[in-house]
Amino acid sequence: MKLATYKDGSRDGQLVVVSRDLALAHFATATATRLQQVLDDWNFLSPQLQDLYVTLNQGRARHAFAFEPRQCMAPLPRAYQCADGSAYLSHLARVRQARGAELPADAASNPLMVQGGSDDFQGPRDDAWFGSEAWGIDFGAELAVITGDVAMGASPDQALDGVRLLMLANGWRLRNLVPAELAKGNGFLQSKPATAFSPVAVTPDELGAAWKGGRVHLAMQSTLNGQRVGGCDAGPEMAFHFGQLIAHLAKTRNVRAGSVVGSGTVSNADAAKGWHCIVEQRAIETVELGEPRTPYLVTGDTVRIEMTGRDGLSVFGAIEQRVAGPIDQSAPPADADPV
Repeated sequence: MKLATYKDGSRDGQLVVVSRDLALAHFATATATRLQQVLDDWNFLSPQLQDLYVTLNQGRARHAFAFEPRQCMAPLPRAYQCADGSAYLSHLARVRQARGAELPADAASNPLMVQGGSDDFQGPRDDAWFGSEAWGIDFGAELAVITGDVAMGASPDQALDGVRLLMLANGWRLRNLVPAELAKGNGFLQSKPATAFSPVAVTPDELGAAWKGGRVHLAMQSTLNGQRVGGCDAGPEMAFHFGQLIAHLAKTRNVRAGSVVGSGTVSNADAAKGWHCIVEQRAIETVELGEPRTPYLVTGDTVRIEMTGRDGLSVFGAIEQRVAGPIDQSAPPADADPV
């Protein structure tokens, strides 16, 4: 099934069920008003929503209405935690090569992961506001999952069973703030602003054969100001599947229902398939041309991220965001391209 959250003036919005083709929606009020309620009582409430989903797809839902992505918040507008992995090693390798650095020796066996903010996610069509263009505004096209409860010490297989829903994510980064933060030894904070998510979150069964081995075997599509820049396959080159990423997070803690885990920016070794964040393209340019030439985003730039299924239909709906002002020109100058 496919679920979304409509804006209603509250922090958590109103849960709606969305048809498979993203044409119709129906409020889920009779079952639950918020997605977190469903995640907390998944085995009891999700079958009820599934029944509504079937009715909606059959055209028999009495109070259905046209689905409007612009009315959507993030499917889960705020979460108990959000952790972001770096599951695509070609991305890490390129960026580090541009800095003259190598991948960690255990890069293929021990995933990198950072804790992100989870109290204020962005909706799929929300304008993205940043303090300054000088901060190095970059997007990042990712996949993400929302979990049920996963026990501390869970195996990757056990953790994979905890995947409840999948979404697309735009993991915004402020690249020119990263070097100073890393120099402090504690990782990202200000350089990792609020993440945006797709209009709908879907259960794994909606992906059919494309959901295999904890990976989504479909192409990510990214455009910048209407020009296609990325079309990487999200499946085969995901070095750590979602079960492994969740298990990594759960090694020393319980992971509770409503946790969000991201894949990191989708990337392929074949550079001809494009890029899904600007820093990776700048890294390629640095290695091949001696300097980066693709600029970071400025006010008015628009990013679109989408994924279509094997039937040609949009799976999650599109994230489409415009970089908005005001711009504070007193921000610190650019430093260096980070990971």
